[in-house]
Amino acid sequence: MILGPKVLEAALARFEAEYIDPEKAARAAAEIRRAADAGEYAQLDGAATCEAVTKVFFDVCRDKHLRLIWSEEPEPLEDEDEEAGAAMFAALCREHNNGVRKVEVLDGGIGYLELTLIPTAEIGGATIAAAMRVVAGTKALIVDLRGTIGGSTDGVQLWCSYLIAGADTLLTTSHSRVKGTRQYWSLGHLDGPRYLDRPVYVLTGARTFSGGEDLAYTLQGLKRATLIGATTRGGAHPTDWYQLTEQVTVTVPNCRSESPFTGTDWEGVGVVPEVAVAEEEALAAAVEQARLSIRADADRP
Repeated sequence: MILGPKVLEAALARFEAEYIDPEKAARAAAEIRRAADAGEYAQLDGAATCEAVTKVFFDVCRDKHLRLIWSEEPEPLEDEDEEAGAAMFAALCREHNNGVRKVEVLDGGIGYLELTLIPTAEIGGATIAAAMRVVAGTKALIVDLRGTIGGSTDGVQLWCSYLIAGADTLLTTSHSRVKGTRQYWSLGHLDGPRYLDRPVYVLTGARTFSGGEDLAYTLQGLKRATLIGATTRGGAHPTDWYQLTEQVTVTVPNCRSESPFTGTDWEGVGVVPEVAVAEEEALAAAVEQARLSIRADADRP
């Protein structure tokens, strides 16, 4: 199936109106229109056209969130773009149990949470609270973000709030061409127990992306966790998904995150752990550090 010019133009219109860097958006859109006018996409099917457009997006913008996506299986087209994006993310959260893949207590009283994505607080709040109840009595906590593919900024806000005291800590500021500027502060009320005064270790890897990186970066900035593993992928821009047809979706990064601890974000460079080890060795390294910390606490008068 060929991707029609109206669909391509709809994607570019959304991209130019919202992308966080207007100058790069103009250059990328001009190159894509030039290629389309020259007939470079004429013999490509929908999937190949989306791939070619995404390549131009990346060549110009170097932004791993920015994509034109083709779905082989048609998805019902929602009436409103924002509703479609929210529905797609809600379905992904359900598929991933609101991002909580595993919760357990390891030998020695070490809590372990494996997360696959960061849901919105509204969608995942109850699941996150339940997970924190399971690890509430442990002596150290490991949060495994090696397979965390992304998620919501307010979900990051919720997870961080469980690990620090009070409601007066600025976590991040989001600057958006669409929604303006918003600050995210730690939350005062939580539905589960806070995890305070005990060590936290965060595992990172090459697959850790977007919302997973946000959580790791913010906890690192707070000095609330020790990061162990490999440098993350480097995608910092919060992104909205817009379904254009039953088979075509454009993802547009329209926000820039600003950490109060660094004054910048991790876009293009990733989050660098304090303890660099091969990511497959990160869990063992964190367990060893947790045991040493627990032992030291037991020996302290």
